[in-house]
Amino acid sequence: MEQEKKELIKEILEWIYCIIIAIILALIVRYYVGTPTVVQMKSMIPTFEEGDRLILNRLAITLKSDFNRGEVITFEAPSSEYKSLTQEIKDNPVAKYEHNPTNIFKKFTYYVLDIGKKSYIKRIIGLPGEHVQIENGNVYIDGALLNEEYLQEGVTTTSPIFTDITVPEGYIFVMGDNRSGSMDSREFGCIPISKVESKVCLRFWPFNKFGTDW
Repeated sequence: MEQEKKELIKEILEWIYCIIIAIILALIVRYYVGTPTVVQMKSMIPTFEEGDRLILNRLAITLKSDFNRGEVITFEAPSSEYKSLTQEIKDNPVAKYEHNPTNIFKKFTYYVLDIGKKSYIKRIIGLPGEHVQIENGNVYIDGALLNEEYLQEGVTTTSPIFTDITVPEGYIFVMGDNRSGSMDSREFGCIPISKVESKVCLRFWPFNKFGTDW
């Protein structure tokens, strides 16, 4: 009987070890390689709609790959948007991040488990060092009109805050395709590349929109 108890305890411990290892591996894959997600906002209509299911490529961030204009990314949402444009903000048009976990446990739950963290999905418009202008309903990059075929016909771009800025090094300027229904760099400034979480690499639902064309 004593031997049977020992074997039972050993078997239970082995199962516990296997479950722990599986969880750790799943978290590693999710954080460093990729993960599925569901679109929960309207800021990327018509490209992505609420309920669309996507695969996020985190490996591109892990390997520090380059960013390209037109790519759709996810990133940690800024703490707040700007209400008005002062000279200080104009000189440093970057997003504010005021939540900074102070210990390992809080960092793990916030950055790895995403507990309490909000993320946005947007399209890269301006790259580091580029001059972004929003004028007459259009977007200009270094003085050249940006061709935005992904927008719905008739959509124009306006901005309440940032209309003429140079993207600082280490930052990117992002906007949602649903220009009238998206809070983005026009209101909260440029996003630090360090806050980018993933690149969208595949839509797998709905099936009639399966693919990577956006």
